[in-house]
Amino acid sequence: MLNFVFTNRFFVLLASGIALLSLGWFSRGALYLTIAFDVMLFVVAAIDYFTSESAKDFQVERLMDERFAMGAENQVSIKIRNRRRRSVKFIVKDEYPPQMELLNPRTASLTVPHSRSRTWTYELLPTGRGKYNFGNTALRFRTRLGLLWKQYSYPTNCDVKVYPNIREAKKNELYAHRNRRPDPGIRRMQLRGQGREFESMREFVMGDEIRHISWHATARRGKVITRQYTIERSQNVVVLLDTGRLMTARIGKLSKLDHAINAALSIAYVAASGGDNVGLLAFARRVIAYLPPRRGREQINRIMESLYNLEPQLIEPSYARSFNFFSSNCKRRSLVIILTDLVDRDASAELLMHTSKLIPRHLPLIVTIGDTDLRELVRTVPNNAAEVYQQGVAEEILRQREEALSRIRHAGGLALDVPAHQLSIALVNKYLEVKERGLL
Repeated sequence: MLNFVFTNRFFVLLASGIALLSLGWFSRGALYLTIAFDVMLFVVAAIDYFTSESAKDFQVERLMDERFAMGAENQVSIKIRNRRRRSVKFIVKDEYPPQMELLNPRTASLTVPHSRSRTWTYELLPTGRGKYNFGNTALRFRTRLGLLWKQYSYPTNCDVKVYPNIREAKKNELYAHRNRRPDPGIRRMQLRGQGREFESMREFVMGDEIRHISWHATARRGKVITRQYTIERSQNVVVLLDTGRLMTARIGKLSKLDHAINAALSIAYVAASGGDNVGLLAFARRVIAYLPPRRGREQINRIMESLYNLEPQLIEPSYARSFNFFSSNCKRRSLVIILTDLVDRDASAELLMHTSKLIPRHLPLIVTIGDTDLRELVRTVPNNAAEVYQQGVAEEILRQREEALSRIRHAGGLALDVPAHQLSIALVNKYLEVKERGLL
């Protein structure tokens, strides 16, 4: 394949020779002169090609993070090193994954001085998780005499993994760790006076609970002494993530599964920072991924690695298979966070039946992503009979949904049904409440 094209300068000179050809009607010598001129032009162009720089005279390197964050701006840099003794002006074009949104012009003009290097940086916006491929990087530059454009393609192809955006998860972790109240409202986590893990003893003050008084210590010291407790650490928090049919629905630019994954990362970061063990089980008709509960930052990396390429499947999930797998592999009492979706009482019967079986060994928390469209439809005033019918169906779906959730509450479990944009905040709040109240 040819790696050059003629420049405008070449075509202007060629057109000048053709103009001389018109004189050939009056003089045969002018005809020979024109042919000689054109032949000489092509010979000079060939010499210009072979004396100009080749592909090995330049070094091209693509610089970027090993991980991209979905929905965030990610930078990619192309570094070009010029090994020759003249400055070269390049037109640079990089083959980025077409599934990502380019935030800059497709090509760039870059002048690289002799024996120096220059870098061109552009930004990409990934809109989905998974593994994506970058192709080669193409350079185009003028030859020494400017008669040709030479073009070379450098093998810079590589893969990049796009992970869920962890910025929100880290922000939630920071607020919980620093015991602050973020806007729009992470709960304040009281580290002392709650929970069931004994920490120390101190003198009783007004407001302390009577049941925490140590009567033996009171008798020895001659004054009222109370026990001080702290939030228990090293407890198990396991996220069960549904990747079935209902999680394919989209809310804005993200699917329900994307919102659930963001919430799972948020709770993983907060729980890990509090010293708890965090685990993950993703399922559809079968168990797709399972990570036993562990503590530490390395566990967060394992969770991210398991989540980055998960996609919702157009099949019904098997709660029986996934819950039986969990019960067989996790014997220790855990807060089991089930990120799923509900439609009505009948469709949710299997989920509720197997969730109830987790009680009392585990504490289940069903978390569903509320359907904003249905709630807005219920609040609007219908204008015709069709809208009245649609509103009635929406009200019935919401009523059955709430009824299904209330059944798990009555059985001793927990349930949340919140809009997608509040999912992470609400889940972190619920986790902190569970820790404060010592429900585990």
